[in-house]
Amino acid sequence: MKKLLAIALSLLMVVGVLAGCGAKDTAPAPAETKAPAAEAPATEAAQQSYMDELIAAAKEEGTLVVYGSCEEEYLAAACEKFQELYGIETQYQRLSTGEVQSKIEEEKGTPSADVWFGGTTDPYNVCAAEGLLEPYAAENASHLLGDAYRDPDGNWYGIYKGILGFMVNTDELTRLGLEIPQDWADLTKPEYKGLIWLSNYNTAGTAKLIINTMIQKYGHDAGIQYLVDLDKNVQVYTKSGSGPSKNVGTGECVIGVGFLHDGITQIVDNGYGNIQLVIPSSGTSFEIGATAIFKGCQHPNAAKLWIEFALSPDCVNLAQENGSYQFLVLDNAQQPAVAAEFGLDPENVMDYDFEDAKNNIKTYVEEVMTALGGGDDRFKTE
Repeated sequence: MKKLLAIALSLLMVVGVLAGCGAKDTAPAPAETKAPAAEAPATEAAQQSYMDELIAAAKEEGTLVVYGSCEEEYLAAACEKFQELYGIETQYQRLSTGEVQSKIEEEKGTPSADVWFGGTTDPYNVCAAEGLLEPYAAENASHLLGDAYRDPDGNWYGIYKGILGFMVNTDELTRLGLEIPQDWADLTKPEYKGLIWLSNYNTAGTAKLIINTMIQKYGHDAGIQYLVDLDKNVQVYTKSGSGPSKNVGTGECVIGVGFLHDGITQIVDNGYGNIQLVIPSSGTSFEIGATAIFKGCQHPNAAKLWIEFALSPDCVNLAQENGSYQFLVLDNAQQPAVAAEFGLDPENVMDYDFEDAKNNIKTYVEEVMTALGGGDDRFKTE
């Protein structure tokens, strides 16, 4: 009842408007026309044989180590399910995508984990470009909704999609006599000074997506200048992309910038009816949450099996059961109805240039930090 009431109240407050031809021949079909149907069972049998062999090899290795950049509740549930299904000891650690990227870069091909699970693809793409991810042709990738949800070389595969926006505490804005920000430009208004939280450009994939979004939206120089102007109103840069959302309901953060599914978690699971979700009126971008194998990992077969598992309903359907309400990108997955009920449209987003983000994000982060004068204590990563 509590969840239903929270959803009903919050729906009233959502402000973002997202805004066979052939000849009539009765003769039997030629033999070659029937061949593909006859071959299908053999293909299925070959796939099953491959999976059986992979499971056996993974069990021989006996262990899997996961670095997860999704929320810890979902990460834990996924790892527990994998261990339950295959009897493979599964260890995990929750780290932001930027932390994983830094750790894997430092380890230089001798990673301390086998796979990466969750978090935005920008850091994945950096690691792929540096040769730190292991390409794998996953059988279950056939269920992806489109090529946008996979790396063309098999370095990573998408598992979910999240929309970038604002989460605001309506009680605090009313107390302060302020309007709810409707668009990106509003966030730079002087009345919001000290009220905004977003994530750290050095550690969070969410923050890297914000950089790419602003550069693609406004152009290179104007995009970086926007972030400099925005910085004047930012009180806190959190280590993780979901950090702002966790502090909006309490009022410690008045305006949080991040993924709106994190705001839904706070409303539905934690009962914060004072949170309103805002989809920027001039448009926004989206993340693809991914999974990948680290090159040189100690348990390569268990890692491949994880990728097959991560691209299956056994894994992704656990998200909404564990406080994660992203849109799923597999055709055999069950979409979280609550995301649509909050007015989030997974298709109503800007045409994001993943290739530019992939090729330039490290440079963009350096340029932003230089423009910010090297940052201050708010950007510390410890």
